[in-house]
Amino acid sequence: MGNPPALRRLWRYATGHRRRIVMAALWSFLNKAMDIAPPMLIGAAIDVVVRRESSVLARLGATTPRSQIIVLAAITFAVWALESAFEYLLGVEWRNLAQSIQHQLRLDAYSHLQGLEMRYFEDKSSGDLLAVLNDDVNQLERFMDQGANDLIQVSTTVTLIGAIFFIIAPGIAWLAFLPIPVILWGSFKYQRNLEPHYARVRNQAGAVNGLLANNLGGMATIKAFAGEAAENMRVAEASEEYRVANRGAIRLSSAFSPLIRIVILVGFTATLVLGGFRALDGSLEVGAYSVMVFLTQRLLWPLTRLGQTFDLYQRAMASTNRILDVLDTEPQITDGDRTLDGPKGELTLRTVEFAYDRGFPVLHDVSLDMQAGQTTALDGATGSGKTTIVKLALRFYDVDGGSVAVDGMDVRDLRLRDLRRTFGLVSQDVFLFHGTVAENIAYGDPGATMADIRHAADVAEAHEFIMSLPQGYETMVGERGQKLSGGQRQRISIARAVLIDPPILILDEATSAVDNETEAAIQRSLERVSRGRTTVVIAHRLSTIRHADRIYVLSAGEVAETGTHNELVARAGIYRALWDVQTGEAVHHED
Repeated sequence: MGNPPALRRLWRYATGHRRRIVMAALWSFLNKAMDIAPPMLIGAAIDVVVRRESSVLARLGATTPRSQIIVLAAITFAVWALESAFEYLLGVEWRNLAQSIQHQLRLDAYSHLQGLEMRYFEDKSSGDLLAVLNDDVNQLERFMDQGANDLIQVSTTVTLIGAIFFIIAPGIAWLAFLPIPVILWGSFKYQRNLEPHYARVRNQAGAVNGLLANNLGGMATIKAFAGEAAENMRVAEASEEYRVANRGAIRLSSAFSPLIRIVILVGFTATLVLGGFRALDGSLEVGAYSVMVFLTQRLLWPLTRLGQTFDLYQRAMASTNRILDVLDTEPQITDGDRTLDGPKGELTLRTVEFAYDRGFPVLHDVSLDMQAGQTTALDGATGSGKTTIVKLALRFYDVDGGSVAVDGMDVRDLRLRDLRRTFGLVSQDVFLFHGTVAENIAYGDPGATMADIRHAADVAEAHEFIMSLPQGYETMVGERGQKLSGGQRQRISIARAVLIDPPILILDEATSAVDNETEAAIQRSLERVSRGRTTVVIAHRLSTIRHADRIYVLSAGEVAETGTHNELVARAGIYRALWDVQTGEAVHHED
């Protein structure tokens, strides 16, 4: 079974806002009720002038025509004042409600996305998700800001004017309502036809956003390979598909109002002619006839806007489905219920099996023991599974078989926050947030004092270069830290890990992208950082792991060798071959 209609899904979601929705709808109803009153007052005025002492108002107690006119003036003033007051109230209520719901939706959707596993993001474009969090949420806000009020007021108009017509002229009231079934049938038919068009429009908007976000993030690569012209073409093609998707929806929605006007003309003309005949025959009061003529226009003319309203509604409902689809996505990695109190930092893998895609295993029967307080190194060719082990330890993914444990407790049983606070990660691909140097160092502990931040920077040998920056620790690093060099970003990353003082420190190719001098400085800081804590080092440069307490050599997702540096060199296996290549011994032997 598919999802229920978007409006029902939205109503279920907006539980905490239902009282405000009802109040906003009430103000819309009362505003339209006051808006319908002036034609009736005009009819009453005509009735006073024509019938004088026999008018309806005379029967209600105002005996003279002059007193009747004064009563009408007072009622008119009150009606206009109330209409203005209700218009103010509905504007404030609907707009604030739109802001509140879009705010909650955006936060809930973003929070839910953060709780989803990494595998979810592999299948989603970041631009498409940005479109959901921004464009789709804003589309719903626009509908609630305007379209919801329009729908309620049209319904109010039909209900109240229908009641009035059948009270004052039941014999011809049906003529005014003759077009309404046709209008409603056409509206719902258009709604069904528009729905797939706007779903396509929203999906294509996500595709355009995804391409633009990807290109902005890869601008240096585009320039380096002179790819500007090709990227312009790709953006043009995506934008053209978005334009074409909109074109079909525009064609349908634009045809609605002209067709509805023709139908409305039939009802208005029938009421005008037949009502006029009745008035001339004396079977319908002149005042009542005036009310019917004015109210028929009030009844039917707003229906011409149904096309615009349904257009806004369909866009909003397409966006609502996309937002709620995100919220309805069940996380595959759920929180455990066990806590880690004072973790020692022991990390073990037992007969682990894992594949990103079914049928293509990355790890097979991998067992590792990383003792608390010791340094364990993982080595092996690219694609051998080293970084995957880190992702499993942090529980970005769950194992397909076997187990990963911290201090003897399966990571699947632990609270995710407790688990991940146990680790400090320094990776090759350093991500810095747009903000100051101090804010990035304190990212794991926003309440850290400036003294704590400086101490972490000292340990990471970052303080000296930070003080040479224009504003020191308050220097803005730019998006992804683009204002800093690779080595500077790496040292800030180390300081960030130092600040949270994790029991387990993971260094994933932490020095592979820097020069030899920077590498030496980083190695010194890493030696200081790793003292007294479990350290997991992934490195291609064997010189950086030769002093590890234990080295695991991975090959094709399996543990091929294990031992200390001296033991592995003496064994003349994979590690020895790599060592010979990196030290030049392999070349020497060939000579």
